[in-house]
Order: sequence, then structure tokens, then C-alpha cells
Amino acid sequence: MHAIFARKERGGVAFGAVAADLPSATIGGAIALALGIGIQNFPEGTAVSMPLRREGLSTTKNFLYGQASGMVEPVAGVLGALFVMNMLSILPYALCFPAGAMIFVVVEGLIPESQREFKNIDIVTMATMSGFTVMMILDVALG
Repeated sequence: MHAIFARKERGGVAFGAVAADLPSATIGGAIALALGIGIQNFPEGTAVSMPLRREGLSTTKNFLYGQASGMVEPVAGVLGALFVMNMLSILPYALCFPAGAMIFVVVEGLIPESQREFKNIDIVTMATMSGFTVMMILDVALG
């Protein structure tokens, strides 16, 4: 849950940096980050729901828990925007924490889980590379 909060806060930080008129912050970059976070919410909801379904929870409960995992997003976005507007001097250091948390989540949990009982690992690898490519395109095009 901490990694989810950190990522949503980073999205708010991007919009807060634009509001604070930081020279390196652009509205395109903030929109690209928000769009990337939105795209990432699909596998995030799946990552929450799939283990619950495997444990026998109903489809309705799976859906509700998946939705509940995203409820921190608006609050974290607003807190992130307020944070960046009041703490500009430590912003570069503060952004290292959510980035590190997401790298940890991917390396520690998602990559091993995606290859655990999957017969065609090439599909998992190609999906990972496609997601990375989409984010790089968004970063270059909008940011």
C-alpha cells in the first residue's frame, strides 16, 4: 500500500511543480505522468484481485477490493501537490523514495509472480517491454 501512495503522491508532485512554476516542470510532463499512472492502474487492480480470486473470494468482492486499492489516489495526489509547493528544497531527494519503492515492488514481487506458473514467459517479457516503451513514448512526447 505504501508504494501505491508514493506513486500517487509523485503524480501530485508533478502538478504541484507546475503550479509552483519550477522551470523544469511542464504541464505535458505532469499529464504524461498522470496518464502513465492511469494506464498502470489496470494491472494494479488485477494484481490486487487475482490472488483474492485464487483464494475463493467472489467476483463482487474482488472488484470492490480492487476499487478500494485505488481510493488513496486522489488524497495522495492532493497531498503531493501541497508537499511540492511547500518543500521545494528537498524535492529531488523526496522523489527518490517513491521511485525506489516502485522499482522494489516490480523487482521483488511483480516479475517473479509473472513468471511463476506461466508456460510462455516470452509473452510476459514482451508485455513488460511494451509497457516500458509506452512510458518512454509518453515521456518524450509529452514531457
